[in-house]
Amino acid sequence: MTAIPQVRNRRAALLGAVCILALTGCSEDPDAGTNGVGKLAADKIQSKSVTAAGAADAVRLSGTVVTSGRTYRLDMRLKSDGGSGSVTSKGSTFGLLRIGEQLYLKADADFWNSNGDSGVGDSLHGKYVKVPQGDPSYKKFSGFTDKDVLLSSLLTLHGSLATDGHHDQNGVRTIRITGDDGSGGTLDVSLEGKPYPLRLVRAGGAGTLTFSDWGKSFAVTEPADDDTVDYGKQLPSS
Repeated sequence: MTAIPQVRNRRAALLGAVCILALTGCSEDPDAGTNGVGKLAADKIQSKSVTAAGAADAVRLSGTVVTSGRTYRLDMRLKSDGGSGSVTSKGSTFGLLRIGEQLYLKADADFWNSNGDSGVGDSLHGKYVKVPQGDPSYKKFSGFTDKDVLLSSLLTLHGSLATDGHHDQNGVRTIRITGDDGSGGTLDVSLEGKPYPLRLVRAGGAGTLTFSDWGKSFAVTEPADDDTVDYGKQLPSS
């Protein structure tokens, strides 16, 4: 007669212990061991992320940017005094190298020929072509190599800011913030180390970018003289 109540009591105790463990697991702090920005308001998270990005010596940026109806695929390494990498648009890929104020563009013969300069494609193939600062293309192309200009134009969410939970980017814990519930863009900010931006989805389908190698410097060196060409006239506008 006493065995059944004892069994029931043990079952109740076991169920109680399971419930306590479950509740304990659910109540664990997702920001434990992080840099703490996940506990901040969305506008504060964005501010700290932008500040961290601006203070970093270097960054690698890759992904897509859509501007004026044209999609550019970027893979760039940037720092304060220069940058290098590649840009792809409409099936054509060209390299960019900036050292201080001097900008070079490097592409194959097909690139030059397809941009309305069929007479010089072979002579420019694989060469570093100096882009004159007065050329209309200089501002557009140099913007892809300018860390401060590029980040200041990209790291902006539009509309009302809010947090959107904890996430993961390539094994790094992040806190996500959104503009207007995502229609104004989303930004994943690292919860480990400095609060660097790690992934940006731009508003209006204007591209998705990832950021890595924050603070990892790299060398930008002048190309050899025999690999360098002065174009001698305005670059093709297209």
